[in-house]
Parts: sequence; structure tokens; C-alpha cells
Amino acid sequence: MTSMVLSEANAGELKFESIAQGLARPVCLTHAHDARLFVVEQPGRIRVVDLVKATVTVFLDITDRVSDSSNEQGLLSAAFHPDFAANGQFFVNYTDAKGATVVSRFRSKAGRTLGDADSEQQLLRIDQPYPNHNGGQIKFGPDGYLYIGMGDGGAAGDPLNAGQDISTLLGAMLRIDVNGKFPYAVPQTNPFVSQPGRPEIWASGLRNPWRFSFDRANGDLYIGDVGQNAFEEVNFARAGAPGLNYGWKVAEGDGCYNRTGCDMTAFVRPKHVYGRSLGCSITGGYVYRGQRNKGLVGRYVFGDYCSGAVWSLPAGLNGRNARLEAQTGVRISSFGEDVDGELYLLDHAGRVLSLAN
Repeated sequence: MTSMVLSEANAGELKFESIAQGLARPVCLTHAHDARLFVVEQPGRIRVVDLVKATVTVFLDITDRVSDSSNEQGLLSAAFHPDFAANGQFFVNYTDAKGATVVSRFRSKAGRTLGDADSEQQLLRIDQPYPNHNGGQIKFGPDGYLYIGMGDGGAAGDPLNAGQDISTLLGAMLRIDVNGKFPYAVPQTNPFVSQPGRPEIWASGLRNPWRFSFDRANGDLYIGDVGQNAFEEVNFARAGAPGLNYGWKVAEGDGCYNRTGCDMTAFVRPKHVYGRSLGCSITGGYVYRGQRNKGLVGRYVFGDYCSGAVWSLPAGLNGRNARLEAQTGVRISSFGEDVDGELYLLDHAGRVLSLAN
């Protein structure tokens, strides 16, 4: 393990250490409610990083059904059922050979040390008109439901107007119940259950939500939404707040997109916005609730894929001036947290970095 200082110019600089390398385009790090770290590789594998044994082993290999022909396709995330220790269920989001988004359930083999590639049950398949803006994050919320971040279908400028079309599952945050009824049930508290629109939609007006998370202290939702050509944004929702519309493609960042005027009253404005001088593709992160860095506790940590910068904001995003925490010099594909709330950073070139003491 090698330690590296990521910023010398900031009094609150973060230090990370490399704990694994040689991975194939890692894009997601999560845990199975135990001490193990699970790292998703874009070509179609999930690996287990064992810090005690200093080993990296394969947990699941579905490269035979995953397409990663574009930079934004592939196996994009995994989420372990809250009762994984008992039922062995985990879920993945990937793009298939036809470029569609697939959300599937798998089961692990005895001992919960290996995933069973033959156990796949497809829960949801969503056609993608273009090979970019797949979103790709799935995560269980504090309510026990599975949340799915969907991009607007790709190309540029949202030609389908998916962000403002609630008859499509694109450009939205979805929420489904994966317990019981197959392939899934729709929670009756979803905002469009009893009115026009797809009932799976929890929030709309998103362009490409590349990584979202819940604050483990209170359940608040944070979304890093990648912008078009001017602004990157952090969106926010209090725990349990349904039906929010974040504005795309009417709005980008704080203003109107590709027009001189627009009505912003129906939209929830982003809590933080930054422009192209600071980066070009936001990577959403986490509110830090760990123990290694006391000065970071209660701050939302996020970064940029292009610039490698890492910033933080107060939890709840009350105050829009972000604090620069690090200049990593790496392609930050994702952040992750372990079972104890400690923070990790993924280098798309193949490394896992851990927040140091």
C-alpha cells in the first residue's frame, strides 16, 4: 500500500492510499453489510478486495452478457440486499448486447463468497436509444426499496425530451420494491402511482445521474448529475421527498438550457453548480460518516472525472461554496463507502484508493 498526498494547497487536504491496483476500469465500490469491499469492473466482473489477506478475487463474472463497447456502457454498479447474509441476493445494473439497460437479481452460492452467474433473474430492461447517458447506479435506500438512476437516453441535448417526459423511464430516478412479487412491485407511495406517468418514477428532470447516495445518518439523497456543455450540478432531496423535478432539459445548472428565458418555478434548483473551468463530468459521492478524518464528518464529498478534483460541502448543502479537498490527478470514476462509512475513491485506470488516517 502506497500513500500519496493529493493536495498541498488546502489546509483540509485529504490523503489517500492505494489499496488495490490492476483492476479493469472500476466504476463502483460497495459492501455486503460486512467487512468485504466489492469492486465492479466495467467489462463485467465484480471483485472482492480483502484488506486482511491483501487479495483481490472474482465474485461474479458476467462478461458473456455485458456490452461495454462505448465508454459509458458495461457493468455499472451492484447493490447487496439489506438481508444479504440471510438470502444471498444482490442486484446489478448493466448494458446488454443491444445496448439496453438491464437490472437483474443474482444469488450467491453457499457461504456467500461467490456469486452464481447462472442465477440471473432480469427485473427490468430499458431500451437505450444511444450508447451514452446510461446512469447506471443502483442502491438500496433507507426505506428498503431499490433506487435506479437513469440517464436521458444519450446523444446531446436530450433529443427525446426524456427528462421532462414521465411516460418514459429515462431521465429519472426510479424506485421499486424487489421483495415479493416478481419481477418487482411499485411502492404505493411513489408519486405517479395514481396519476399519469410511469409509476416507477421517484424523481425526474435528470440528464445523467452518475452516482447518487443516501446519507446514512438521516436518509437524505444526493445526486451528482452530469451537465451538457456548461455546468455540473449536485442535486438534493430530503429523506422521503417524492416527485421532485430537477429541470433537465429546460434547465442546466442554475439557468435555462439553450434558450434565453424559461420558467424555473416548477423545478428544484441544484444545491451546487460548477463550470467547465473546474471540470467536465461530476462524480457524485457521499456524506462522510466515518472515523478516519474528524474534520470531514458531516460533509458531502464529491469529485470530477476530468479534472480529478475532490470537493466537499456541508451536509444538507446549506452553503454553496465548495471546499477544495484534493487534486488527485486521476480519473475519478466513483466514490464508495464501506460498512463503517469510511470513504474510498476509484481510479478508472485501475486502482482503489482509501481515505487515510
